[in-house]
Amino acid sequence: MKKDIIKLSTLSAGRSAVIVEFEKDDLHIKLMEMGCVPGETVKIEKIAPLGDPISIMVAGYNLSLRKTEADHIWVEEI
Repeated sequence: MKKDIIKLSTLSAGRSAVIVEFEKDDLHIKLMEMGCVPGETVKIEKIAPLGDPISIMVAGYNLSLRKTEADHIWVEEI
């Protein structure tokens, strides 16, 4: 059974997902350079009290993303 593909920004803290794809714009190149590549597992570590930024674990290190950046990443929750 395949799960729904959702935006990374909609996951809650402590949840993990696999990156499926990006919205195609200039930001996706920057995200890929930071280790956010399709097939990579990401885990939401922390979410700031007002919801922005989001701290994720990806490719063995912590990365902080703005919610608007996380809106460009489509994931499948695991």
